[in-house]
Amino acid sequence: MASLTYLGEPFPLGATWDGSGVNFALFSEGAERVELCLFDEAAGEGEVERIPVTEQTDFVWHVYLPEARPGQLYGYRVYGPHDPARGLRFNPHKLLLDPYAKALTGPVDWSGAMFGYPLDGGEDRDLRLNELDSAPGMPKCVVIDTGFTWGDDRPRRRRSTTRSSTRPTSRASPTSTRSCRRRSAARTPGWPTTARSATCATWGSPRSS
Repeated sequence: MASLTYLGEPFPLGATWDGSGVNFALFSEGAERVELCLFDEAAGEGEVERIPVTEQTDFVWHVYLPEARPGQLYGYRVYGPHDPARGLRFNPHKLLLDPYAKALTGPVDWSGAMFGYPLDGGEDRDLRLNELDSAPGMPKCVVIDTGFTWGDDRPRRRRSTTRSSTRPTSRASPTSTRSCRRRSAARTPGWPTTARSATCATWGSPRSS
């Protein structure tokens, strides 16, 4: 049975799970037709459905699948001109990976089907179309849920590393400051008066000896 589809949105690119379904969006300026391929296994003949992507907005082909869920495997087949002389090599026989896929699964099975041209096609083989299906040997894109549920997790409670000084910081009176300056100048000849007075103003008048 064919999957239910809606038009979808051109942004964001890639496969986006919104909690109810998955929006698929792929950019291709030269494509003439696009198919979304769904798989039930990463390797082998696991293609279960090809969904025509008929909606296009500014070269972005998009479709929405309300029944798709995270874990769905997918890829694309893109139809267009095959003209190597103009740099156009569209080949719907080759499964394409979504360049915005958030995850991939499955190995690469290197065989002749993985090439866009036949390996036994002679000197001009690069100009010929390889019609072998590459899907069985290709990795598959995976729809994922980017949300994260914290559950009962809570931020760690850290002790403060700030320590308050227990040293007295009372400001000395103007009288004691002048007295301190006189005693300092008398006891330490040549000592900078301004530096000494600043110390006395901060910590108070020193004890008399």
